Amino acid sequence: MEEHSNQYAEAAVPQTMQETGAEERDPESIALHQPLLLKRNRTLSSTPLAMVGAKVSHIESLDYEINENDLFMHDWRSRTKVQVLQYVFLKWILAFLVGLLTGIIATLINLATENIAGYKLLAAVSFIEKERYLMGFIFIAGVNLLLTASASVLCVCFAPTAAGPGIPEIKAYLNGVDTPNMFGATIMIVKIFGSIGAVSAGLDLGKEGPLVHIGSCIASLLGQGGPDNYRIKWGWLRYFNNDCDQRDIITCGAASGVCAAFRAPVGGVLFALEEVATWWRSALLWRTFFSTAIVVVVLRAFIQICNSGECGLFGKGGLIMFDVSTVTVTYHAWDIIPVAVIGIIGGVWGSMYNYLLDKILRLYSLINQKGKVHKLLLSLTVSLFTSACLYGLPFLVECTPCNSSLSESVCPTNEGSGNYKKFNCPDGHYNDLATLLLATNDDAVRNIFSTNTSAEYRPLSLLIFFVLYCILGLFTLGIAVPSGLFLPIILMGSAYGRLLGIAMQSYTSIDQGLFAVLGAASLMAGSMRMTISLCVIFLELTNNLLLLPITMIVLLISKTVGDSFNPSIYEIILHLKGLPFLEAHPEPWMRNLTVGELADAKPPVVTLRGIEKVDRIVEVLRNTTHNGFPVVEEVVPPMGLAVGATEVHGLILRAHLVQVLKKKWFLREKRRTEEWEVREKFTSVELAEREAKIEEVAVTRDEMEMYVDLHPLTNRTPYTVMEGMSVAKAMVLFRQVGLRHLLIVPKYEASGVPPLVGILTRQDLIAYNILNAFPHLTKSAGREKGN
Repeated sequence: MEEHSNQYAEAAVPQTMQETGAEERDPESIALHQPLLLKRNRTLSSTPLAMVGAKVSHIESLDYEINENDLFMHDWRSRTKVQVLQYVFLKWILAFLVGLLTGIIATLINLATENIAGYKLLAAVSFIEKERYLMGFIFIAGVNLLLTASASVLCVCFAPTAAGPGIPEIKAYLNGVDTPNMFGATIMIVKIFGSIGAVSAGLDLGKEGPLVHIGSCIASLLGQGGPDNYRIKWGWLRYFNNDCDQRDIITCGAASGVCAAFRAPVGGVLFALEEVATWWRSALLWRTFFSTAIVVVVLRAFIQICNSGECGLFGKGGLIMFDVSTVTVTYHAWDIIPVAVIGIIGGVWGSMYNYLLDKILRLYSLINQKGKVHKLLLSLTVSLFTSACLYGLPFLVECTPCNSSLSESVCPTNEGSGNYKKFNCPDGHYNDLATLLLATNDDAVRNIFSTNTSAEYRPLSLLIFFVLYCILGLFTLGIAVPSGLFLPIILMGSAYGRLLGIAMQSYTSIDQGLFAVLGAASLMAGSMRMTISLCVIFLELTNNLLLLPITMIVLLISKTVGDSFNPSIYEIILHLKGLPFLEAHPEPWMRNLTVGELADAKPPVVTLRGIEKVDRIVEVLRNTTHNGFPVVEEVVPPMGLAVGATEVHGLILRAHLVQVLKKKWFLREKRRTEEWEVREKFTSVELAEREAKIEEVAVTRDEMEMYVDLHPLTNRTPYTVMEGMSVAKAMVLFRQVGLRHLLIVPKYEASGVPPLVGILTRQDLIAYNILNAFPHLTKSAGREKGN
């Protein structure tokens, strides 16, 4: 865990949570010194769906900072030009493999979902054509229940963290939070097959979020050489056995996942930059773009194969692509009014959707914590309700006569994709609501986005579709299956966008299909609060650059309106999961507090000396769970300095201390070691390992009296700040550099003044924790928020 990372007060949680917390305390409370303040639970729900009131597990941070000890410096100096070129070349090879594998897996998922859902719907329609309506419902509900049960059982029994979208956890990981059990092989396999089952079952969710998670899992597995139990120990992989390079490759995986979902390479790169990545640089930009380019090439190759009819029903569907390049997009100055209106609606409803989803996820958390059976029953209940609505609601609307300009092969039809589903209508008529509901999710998007179809959908059908998908979108996300947020929000937004287009068709020349596109964009910006990446994704989806100006206006308005009410949906989920995510901008009231004052509210620092006794190291490791310990040592006093004065030599990590004990690198006398001695005993690969635990190490009584020279393994250049620095400035430094520890040194050197004031970690910089430690700041924060 973090070094002295205090959680300043207990979270306001249900009584069940408080009872659980009494038994499952934050392990950092077991310290050498009793903490001065209560600790808020620094936890992540073991179920990614039920955040509040669920069983919890403790979270650590990642070591993005380069540990410049003697061993690292020697390893770096001894690298030849060939090894440096090999390191760079392997980065590009990994980026290529991430794109290739993500594209292949995304294609297989699309093939499976399109064919399973397509043949399921065709079989249900065959019952309807024979007027066996009850059998049609029993069939479609039974198949959907079976598919949902398979996806839910996989998540509940084998990989609970595979449920949900996965994007909030990836965002937290790239922010520096070691989200547990998120990138393993089991997680990836469950995510793949769970997504196929959940999407094929007709649930109101998409495969976009799961594809981002799958891409990140692929990247993580490639970077570390495979699963933990079967990791490849190739020498060249040692270059990537660190959190910093893992962060870069997972960023490529997240971008590749978005690209695979929308066939939007530039949009995928911008999504990684705008939404998930905390740390960015130009070299990473190029590798990420290279990965997404490989994804697009793979998808295009498979699409050409499938267009020949060798992929079942996948030929005309499977990937969202709304091509309006042949449509003439015309708009005038007065069209800014309906565009602004749709942006305002998207911001208001997006923030309302986030608020309601927050409440429902909290309710689901109480259900999910009751056990696996309750999670499974909740998923099956939502599936049955969804099947009843999708199958039954089209019977409530009247049939619409086909346009005389359309051929009989186009309207009506019950075969595969199409805009005019016959359903239960007589010849020459179609059911517009069935066209939207009894279709695969990708086909539903294409149908509602269709242009030059101003009379195809009735307002009542669009209203029913909008209300239904609002309800399903709220109640589907929290169940125990892999789920994505993009597609439900696109369908909701396109419905009210098309309704607004119908209402304003006499005042504007913008096509109703384009209104649907703008509605989807507005709701995504209003809920997810993304702008640039969404703009490019929609341009790549629609394949028409003329939409750029009005799309930009809609996104800017929606995000501005939504930000005035509540955070984005991903930030809400991060908060519910208890992930200590550092925001990009510190709170204004953080300027009124210094890091020295923050350190004073913490227990005294646990330090080690440069040459330390083994029993002291064992005592510290067994009685604390801190991740890093400052190393201080006495200095020869110059003129004017008191005898016994100390200085900070650096910071040593817990994992390195465990390695010292495990390797029995002990000295019988108190002396400093030579550089060759440490190189003979340790390698940089061994020091990169983080799995060893103090409980696995046995130390004899005689060894307890020996000494360890910590100088060669100590990071001699940790980041330090003066005690007078504001918390706001420290938070910016902490986030942008990707730190795990920040040492605070005194402003003045004087006799009797310790060389170290304290240490800050991620938990110390979370606004909630600070406000609980310093209640007098609460009023100031409230006034600033009100202003």
